[in-house]
Amino acid sequence: MSVLRPMVCSVLWFAACATAPEAQEPVAPRTPFEIRAGKPVEALPGEKRLRNVRQLTFGGENAEAYWSNDGSRLIWQRRATPADADQIHVLDLATGEERMVSTGKGRTTCAYFLQGDQRILFGSTHHHGDAPPVVKLTGRGYQWAVHREYDIFTANLDGSDLRQITDTPGYDTEATVCPVTGTIVFTSVRDGDLELYTMEPDGSNVKRITNRPGYDGGAFFSHDGSKFVFRSAFPKDEAEAKEDAALLGQQVVRPSHMEITVCRRDGSGFRQLTNNGAANFAPYWLPDDKRILFASNVKGLEEMRTTGNHVAARNFDLFLIDEDGGNLEQVTFCPEFDSFPMFSPDGRYLAFASNRHGAKAGETNIFVAEWVD
Repeated sequence: MSVLRPMVCSVLWFAACATAPEAQEPVAPRTPFEIRAGKPVEALPGEKRLRNVRQLTFGGENAEAYWSNDGSRLIWQRRATPADADQIHVLDLATGEERMVSTGKGRTTCAYFLQGDQRILFGSTHHHGDAPPVVKLTGRGYQWAVHREYDIFTANLDGSDLRQITDTPGYDTEATVCPVTGTIVFTSVRDGDLELYTMEPDGSNVKRITNRPGYDGGAFFSHDGSKFVFRSAFPKDEAEAKEDAALLGQQVVRPSHMEITVCRRDGSGFRQLTNNGAANFAPYWLPDDKRILFASNVKGLEEMRTTGNHVAARNFDLFLIDEDGGNLEQVTFCPEFDSFPMFSPDGRYLAFASNRHGAKAGETNIFVAEWVD
């Protein structure tokens, strides 16, 4: 708040008292912000770091819910039915009002608020056609499609004034924003491999950050803007690297062997934090910028090896780790899927996606909980 405002208000109040027969009633203080969207649900046994959990969406597939800078809204991607394509929605946490802000065409992903909360960004394919693009997965293990039609767009908070800010051939998306400078970090295949780049909100001043074999993506700035945390693939040998490159040519990646990594803002100081051979992704800094919360199926893989139940490999939970790779702690205990954690700007709340409390098998919904540190 401006330091001038209290002084101006005092002068105006004094002038009014000098001419009015009685002093004016003081203005009531603003009601503290309270999350009223959704409904309370129970935390699961063992989840000592989550308190006052609320379910915010009900049905369909909902993921990657990220906070506005003022902490009053979430923006996320939603697919109502398996036949639909993901579209971007915004939720007002105080009122529960929800609206779709993408075009409703093509396929969208990875939305985020720009500084000031007046504009948003997201990846979309709508400019290549109304129908969502289709990628045929090979069926060999856990795979993601990386559509070459994706570009990054910005828009007003209501979806108007849509502007395209990337236009290179191939995959451009996974964009997030520096809370200090407003710079965007994103993932692109423009140089032949999936690497991290930064740019300004208008798409200018593009700089390459990573330069190594394997997928580097899903990056988030630290709260002070000095470093990144992201997911990285590490091919175990030349044969696997060639196979990964061939899959990328088919717009497919294998996230089954990704580790959590960090580096400085300029790309220096690249370090691997996890080394468990699992699918580790969706990392986010804790408010102290010294610890990281991320999703992993490492426990599911352990169960699969012990019991022979391959379905267990789909079990993802949230884990806490120090920036030096120590003090690993399991945070969530849903037997299916927990991922995409993000702390509110004040550090009080954690938003995440989960299969818990679903009305149907496989539903993924958005939840918010008070964080217990």
